[in-house]
Parts: sequence; C-alpha cells; structure tokens
Amino acid sequence: MDVPLQIAFKDMDSNADMEAEIRRKVDWLGQFSKRIISCRVAVEKPHRGSKNGDSYVLKIHITMPAGRDVTVDRDPPIGAHQFFPAALRDAFNSARRQVEAWEREHAPRGVKYHEEAPRGRILDLVPDADHGFIAASDGREVYFHRNSVAGDAFDELEVGNQVQFSEEEGDKGPQATHVQLVTQGNL
Repeated sequence: MDVPLQIAFKDMDSNADMEAEIRRKVDWLGQFSKRIISCRVAVEKPHRGSKNGDSYVLKIHITMPAGRDVTVDRDPPIGAHQFFPAALRDAFNSARRQVEAWEREHAPRGVKYHEEAPRGRILDLVPDADHGFIAASDGREVYFHRNSVAGDAFDELEVGNQVQFSEEEGDKGPQATHVQLVTQGNL
C-alpha cells in the first residue's frame, strides 16, 4: 500500500488486539491485489439496546487505481455480529471478493482469468433439515442445501468428504449454490 493503514474506533475505546487482527486481515488482502493504494477501517459498536448485546459493525474503504474504490459498508441485523471475529471475517471476505472482481476487470487484455472452484470438506450434515456446512479451505463455513448437491447425491455425502463448490452471498452469509463431491476422476 502506498498510504499507511488507517483504523478508527467509533462509540468504543481503541483496542490493540482488534487493531492487530485488522492489520493481519489487511495484509491477507494484499495476497489478492498488489495494487491497493490505501485502506481505512472503522469499527463501530452502535448502542442498540438489544437484549443479546450490541453488534460490531466494520466499514472498510479501499482505494484502488483507475478511480474505482472497494467499499464494505453494511449494517448487519441486530445481533448478527455480536462477536468481533465474526464481523471481521464477514467484512474482509466481502472486501476480498470485491478486490478479486476489481483485479479480474483490470487484468491485461488477452489474458483469460479462470477462477478455480473453491474446495473444502463436509463439516456437518443435517439430513432431517436437508442441509449441511462446508469447511472451506480458507477457514470459512459455507452453508449448503440438499438441492445444491450435484447429481442428487446429498445422501451419499459424509462428514470429511472433500467437495468443490460455487458460492454466493445469502441472507445469512455465504452459501454454496453447487456442491460436487471430489472423486479421483475430478481431482
């Protein structure tokens, strides 16, 4: 980055541990683009009076070349991010997706970009409710429904199976839209 990272805390005291985690996540973002010019992160703990406690809100503004900035500025539902690590993870995963999209849009002409489908392992299955969770290779948990499993193979899945998947942002976080069991033939 050309400009040093800026971190601000709103409606709360600054916290050295939180700052260290934010710096680690910004460094992680650098893996996806070497062209980030600057990054500003604001951590808020609005006082909403929820009986479950207040939520953390992270706002991220990343300056990229060519006049297009990356902004993560979502206000989660009450209670959605009661714990700082969850708010941090979700905000920076959103920023990563936007930075990757910026890189694809600004790749040199004539260079094709083929994104490999993410991989993970089946973390949990809930057959009675027709869904499960994938432990993605980047450490995230991704929800999937029976209908997203290729070849109607939901009943063949077992905890620990390796899968590849496509994902999108759902109402409650990332969700797999296509899940395929990784076998010797499709490694």
